Amino acid sequence: MLLMKNINKSFFGKPANKNVCLELKAGEIHGLLGENGAGKTTLMNILYGMYKKDDGQVIWKGSPVEFSSPKDAIANHIGMVHQHFMLVPTLTVSQNVTLGLRPKGYPFPNRTALNASVKEISSRYGLELDPEAMISELSVGEQQRVEIIKLLYRDAELLILDEPTATLTPQETKSFFDVLRRLRESGRSIIIITHRIPEIMEITDRVTVLRGGENAVSADTKDVTEEELAEFMIGRPLKHVRRTVSAPVPEVGLSLEQVSLVEKGRERLRDISMTIGNGEILGVAGVEGNGQKELAEVILGIRRHTSGKILMEGNDIGGLDTLRRRSLGIAYISDDRHNDDLIMDMDLMENMLLRYHCEKSFRSGWGLLNNAALCSAAQKAVEEYDIKAPGLKAPIRYLSGGNQQKFILSREIASALKCVVAINPIRGLDIGAAEFIHERLLELRSQGCSILLVSSDLEEILALSDRIAVLYKGHFMDILKNSNTDMVKLGLLMAGRTVERKDGQHD
Repeated sequence: MLLMKNINKSFFGKPANKNVCLELKAGEIHGLLGENGAGKTTLMNILYGMYKKDDGQVIWKGSPVEFSSPKDAIANHIGMVHQHFMLVPTLTVSQNVTLGLRPKGYPFPNRTALNASVKEISSRYGLELDPEAMISELSVGEQQRVEIIKLLYRDAELLILDEPTATLTPQETKSFFDVLRRLRESGRSIIIITHRIPEIMEITDRVTVLRGGENAVSADTKDVTEEELAEFMIGRPLKHVRRTVSAPVPEVGLSLEQVSLVEKGRERLRDISMTIGNGEILGVAGVEGNGQKELAEVILGIRRHTSGKILMEGNDIGGLDTLRRRSLGIAYISDDRHNDDLIMDMDLMENMLLRYHCEKSFRSGWGLLNNAALCSAAQKAVEEYDIKAPGLKAPIRYLSGGNQQKFILSREIASALKCVVAINPIRGLDIGAAEFIHERLLELRSQGCSILLVSSDLEEILALSDRIAVLYKGHFMDILKNSNTDMVKLGLLMAGRTVERKDGQHD
């Protein structure tokens, strides 16, 4: 169905794709696997008409093609769902699906008929959605369904999905895979861009691995193992990073006492109490949207808590602004890098300055920037964290999502720290980069840092946390020791259900 032959593409003189080949059969799910910056998204953006290739050939259904824009690709029944969704939050599902089209009756189309068409497509493929629901009211998983319906509405025969499970819960991922199987049964072909090997093994028919912008291997999924794919992907065997059990640390680093948050009449956090020792990782488990972001932002002072106390090493920091709290040694890794952590049109040096603009070492006389120090810090981050970037002066939007995340981590945990608040720190990272970040967090733990790890990945929580707090609707259901964790109990607590003990009482 599709053949991409010897595709080459460079940015700022640095190759992103080097003689890459990809073959896709009709009616198959094909995995495109590789590290962050391996050239996966670049290759698909070339196919979708967003980038122009430097060299090579694209053959679609037997004919050479040259797409100059996504409009050309869509006209040839090729659609793409990007890692960061392209939806208008103030419009309905139906309006987003038909946006850019000229349906019958334009500019005053029959919206009732269009809603019915959207409803029919969503029902046929198990993508149940209300056509009149506002995008701003939908979960991340539901927004992804809208993106897929947009492609199906345009009769896409090939769907390209860029990191489709990066922001989904395990339950949403299972449901999403059921949708993909239905699409395959209907005769459509799918390319999944990902770095998650277990998902490749579960859902794909064939897999192509890229490493360093070049082909590493192409094979039927059933003929390779997870370990082999990992080695093809990162060029070495994978280590499994887990914390070592250490003696309890008596000194308390960060603590919260009966902290609540009410915004616009709605209770976001209720009576949150916790302590994190110096040299301890407290993991926060829970389905996303239950107050995780609010908890992190209250600790940083981005949001002002309504009641309770926030203490750092016994000192009340509740009245300090965010800058003062960070100057005390608190670092923050947000789950929304594009809105909270980076300015996309700025280069690496300028984004490095976002944390260090008040430090004297980055200022020369008369209040001017010390560009030499800034350049040195950015270069050190690129080298230590193996950040694949066209150059220090390149806008950070040209980095892959995973390399953007590695840059944020290098900036946030580079200086002496007392506390790290991290939300999904390895989201969007490949297995090699995730391994590296986990090692860094455990290294900070061994140095006496208090770490609050908020993650939707239970495996990450279990691998790194000394204790696990379960958050449900802004309240801690329980705080458990991470030793022989009862997964059934953990799942029930995440769903907001209490656990009955043998004595008839309730935990």
